[in-house]
Amino acid sequence: MLAAAEQALFAGMRREQERDTTPQDFPALPVIPVGRYTDPRFLELEERYLWKRSWLYALHSDELPRVGSFRLWRKTGSPIVIVRGKDDRIRAFYNACRHRGAPLVEADQGQTQGFFCRYHGWSYDLAGRLLAVREKRDFPGLDLACRGLLEIRCERLGNWVFINEDRDAPPLLEHLGVIPQHLANMQLERMRFIGAKSFDIACNVKVLLDAFLETYHLKSIHPQTVDRFLDSRGTYSVLWPNGHSVMATPHRRPDWKDPGAVGMPEVASADSIFVHQNVSYNVYPNLVTPISSTGIPFCLFWPKSARQMTVEVHWFAPEGAQDHELWPTRMANFERILEEDTQFAPHIQESVECGGFDGMCLSYQERRIYHWHEELDRRIGAAVPSELRIPRVLDAWVSRD
Repeated sequence: MLAAAEQALFAGMRREQERDTTPQDFPALPVIPVGRYTDPRFLELEERYLWKRSWLYALHSDELPRVGSFRLWRKTGSPIVIVRGKDDRIRAFYNACRHRGAPLVEADQGQTQGFFCRYHGWSYDLAGRLLAVREKRDFPGLDLACRGLLEIRCERLGNWVFINEDRDAPPLLEHLGVIPQHLANMQLERMRFIGAKSFDIACNVKVLLDAFLETYHLKSIHPQTVDRFLDSRGTYSVLWPNGHSVMATPHRRPDWKDPGAVGMPEVASADSIFVHQNVSYNVYPNLVTPISSTGIPFCLFWPKSARQMTVEVHWFAPEGAQDHELWPTRMANFERILEEDTQFAPHIQESVECGGFDGMCLSYQERRIYHWHEELDRRIGAAVPSELRIPRVLDAWVSRD
């Protein structure tokens, strides 16, 4: 991270701790209509313009350890196979034979030398090139070079692999803006994958995601856990283009250390703020990650239906620390906090559907939520129903640094 950016986060936290009123130039946030969480028309637009057109975290390169290792990925509803090629490049393809759409892989993960369609026998190499067609004589004029697998955008930040079904999307690193600069000293190319767990929650995906974009709830939901060591009144948030954001929250005591991580190896080059404070990024739309010098969790929020979602937690450790004895304890502690965050989500879902609730009334501390919705409207554009559209009021608060 550039020194100026780190100093700005430290200074921002101090200002938040010292202020006794909302900044004078901050606008009152309009109510976010509840229909954005419940209306089938809006949710269909969200699926089409957000999930199908975003850079989404898929996996860590460690999960494809050898040439021919593959994973079948379905988070957007599209069957996508992600594979490591003979050139060591990781690629993504729709899991559909170019003949009549039959699947090329049927297992969720595995190892292969190439792709073979069991329906009619067409075969492809690991780079998606069509190699052979059974009874090619019956396909006059067929150019094998033009019928390779349909490739999906697949790019990396360190060893983290992202995919995007939008062919016209900007490159991943361009889309991420300043986030790669912030993480430049974390040696991302040496982060190792530890494991992942998923939890199904009975609510719309945004109901739970909202909770991870603010610390206003800490005193109520986490009195015996997070609130004991984080000072939520000092939380400083920065909004960035493309919907991304970050919030830095100071520890209550300068010498506080996570007891579940004391003694764990650290990234030697990590910025001081990742050693001594809590800094959580939202990589739009659905990745929340609190960065620590001793390890990094990815919290990923995936819609399953209008009223069902899955949250996944993926863990990464500095190279050489992936087998440390404290990881089970640390991961269990994090799951306990996650359980606190999810406890009300199904009840909130009932409330937003009951007809007695008209929308979200947000505070200055919750502006990352409003920023998230502003970006969603930008992506959907004119198709947003007028009664569900929100005014753009935060443009002056979006930073390029």
